[in-house]
Amino acid sequence: MLDCLVVGGGPAGLTAAIYLARYRRSVAVYDAGHSRAALIPTSHNYPGFPTGISGAELLERSARQAAFYGVSVTRDWIAEVEKTPAGFVAKSGQGEVSARTIVLATGIVDIAPQMEGLDEAVRTGLVRYCPVCDAFEASDQRIAVLGAGEAAISKAKFLRAYSSQVTLLWQHVSEPPGREELDRDGILVSTGTSELSMSGQKIWAATKEGEACFDVLYPALGCDVRSSLAVALGAATGSAGCLEVDEHQCTSVSGLFAAGDVVSDLHQIAVGTGHAAIAATRIHKILPAHLR
Repeated sequence: MLDCLVVGGGPAGLTAAIYLARYRRSVAVYDAGHSRAALIPTSHNYPGFPTGISGAELLERSARQAAFYGVSVTRDWIAEVEKTPAGFVAKSGQGEVSARTIVLATGIVDIAPQMEGLDEAVRTGLVRYCPVCDAFEASDQRIAVLGAGEAAISKAKFLRAYSSQVTLLWQHVSEPPGREELDRDGILVSTGTSELSMSGQKIWAATKEGEACFDVLYPALGCDVRSSLAVALGAATGSAGCLEVDEHQCTSVSGLFAAGDVVSDLHQIAVGTGHAAIAATRIHKILPAHLR
């Protein structure tokens, strides 16, 4: 039986594994290979890399560091978790694994816009999901925000501090609430459904007002929180669907910890790795001492 099973091999999951391994605890990581961090072309928002680092490179470095301490990463999807008197039993396509504790670092999945060539647009930075991460890099560019709710309005207002050319592609026929405030702030509004395309390293939106060209598009269509494993065990969630945790990153299910985007609405790598350090340290303290 493992001391801890880490579900998810993104920055948070790998950080938890590194900490636990350095605490000389037995730990394994199960990862299906769909980390949101892998989509980041270059992050300038993570400390220690002044010229930026790609999400793929950050993951590779973290995995290499975990491997240095003997942590195995299994490329498989955890389909189900059961609570047992001794801890947990997790079921995957390769069988079962038992662990005294679990760290869920399963993240979120952004709801993507319908657009041909979307993957290429994300890789080249034409489509971005997190203005907290990279609004600075979009300074003074022609920015579009796509959405139909308060999140889209909030994102457009946030980005207005970085550029005077912000357009809200509002996905409703009716006007967005607070239209007068948007007008006052200099945020253009285009109502109705927008047809998106990529051409000439630009994003094009065909709206009822005509065709418009943008340097970067920020979708604000929501996200799906990968919290189903914990929810099935009775773990509490907040209004946004994120898992509720205590000051030690423990969910309402004893022994089940969570870190990263599955917990926080502030989707930042630094936040996730901080969660992981807190969770791993708590796990080490609550498990029986292992004397050598």
